[in-house]
Amino acid sequence: MVFQRFLDDRSASVMPLLALAAIPIVGLIGASVDYSRAAAIQSTLQAAADSTSLAMAKTAASLTAQQLQSQGQAYFNALFVNTGAAVPTVKLTYTTTGGSQVAVTANSSVNTVFMGIMGFSQLPIAAASTAAWGNSRLRVALVLDNTGSMSQGGTPNKITALKTASHNLLTQLQAAATNDGDVYVSITPFAKDVNVGSSNYSQSWIDFTDWDAANGSNVQTGQNCTTHNGRKTCTPTYTWTPANHNTWNGCLTDRTQNYDTTNTAPTSGGTLFPAEQYNACPAAMVPLTYNWTTLSNEIDAMTPNGGTNQAIGLAWGWQSLTQSSPLNAPAEDPNYQYQHIVIILSDGLNTQDRWYGNGSSWSSQVDARQEIVCDNMKNAGITIYSIQVNTDNEATSSVLQYCAGSVAGSGDTSKFFLLTSPSQIVTTFNQIGTGLSKLRIAN
Repeated sequence: MVFQRFLDDRSASVMPLLALAAIPIVGLIGASVDYSRAAAIQSTLQAAADSTSLAMAKTAASLTAQQLQSQGQAYFNALFVNTGAAVPTVKLTYTTTGGSQVAVTANSSVNTVFMGIMGFSQLPIAAASTAAWGNSRLRVALVLDNTGSMSQGGTPNKITALKTASHNLLTQLQAAATNDGDVYVSITPFAKDVNVGSSNYSQSWIDFTDWDAANGSNVQTGQNCTTHNGRKTCTPTYTWTPANHNTWNGCLTDRTQNYDTTNTAPTSGGTLFPAEQYNACPAAMVPLTYNWTTLSNEIDAMTPNGGTNQAIGLAWGWQSLTQSSPLNAPAEDPNYQYQHIVIILSDGLNTQDRWYGNGSSWSSQVDARQEIVCDNMKNAGITIYSIQVNTDNEATSSVLQYCAGSVAGSGDTSKFFLLTSPSQIVTTFNQIGTGLSKLRIAN
């Protein structure tokens, strides 16, 4: 009777249904676990692919396809370990069409724990990464203070530290270039004036009007005679004869306002660049080049002398990046993207230009001209890094802060550097150089 009652009882008939339903429920819950685990491993796979493409980009141009694959595979394997995934299939390729690039693809799979009960024993995972370079090119203008106060600052003094830092920066930029022309650099030493090289004395873009009036001699060309009471008296007459232009030392002062704040091509009148026989003429600037020896020699030639006119240094740094007269920067290939960079370093405040200042005290008028220059440069697509070396407890330069960055009307604090010792010039240039080098690699 008890057994018959058990057979007749239907109150627990739902249990077999629950047992059957438990299989897909467990499968679905387990699937989320398996997918989460696979996603985490896939992220590791992607990170390894990214690191491998960047690492192999440094040497790909000098490797055979077999060497690239072998070295890249080894680098990838060293990163992708103990993940629980199957050994990945990794492929590396190097191409040079439209710029150089290393492409990495990696394919693997992850064994499932729960999804196997639904017939899925593995989940595939994949990653792809490309490091491209050569389709981004750098044009860098170094605008460097060569004024008298750069001889100060202790041991090493500021000009010595600047030379060391500049040499190091040139080494970094040269290393960032895969091919000639990937990176161009110009150097503009400045004081009150900028030296464009005395060999340019016959160029039509130079205005010698003021120079002729200031440089030359009175040459006797005759005499003026008078007779009084039968007595003849003669006095010599002189004519001002300007010096030969080949005696010019290469220095130029600011252009007529407002051309002093633009990169307008010189044609006539106020667009021309006025020559000046400035007695503290800095070393002659070097237009854009990838002749690293020439650039290095320019750094060695710098000497400190004269007053501070950052505005004219920036104006000529801009001219060096401009594809028109007077410096005629090399044409840019439309198949590439170009980054236009100006790095200005100065150890003090503006003291003198063509119109304002006495060469020793701060001039707000020179700052005002400089702000206009910087806005115009930024509007032309130039990014400015500005560095103030303040070893004398002077005021922080508001105009250098304003000039930093790439947006007109404001400064970018990440691109302004306030230094308090000459040794910091070296580390700051290294920091900037590292950032510029990364612009040549796009992940």
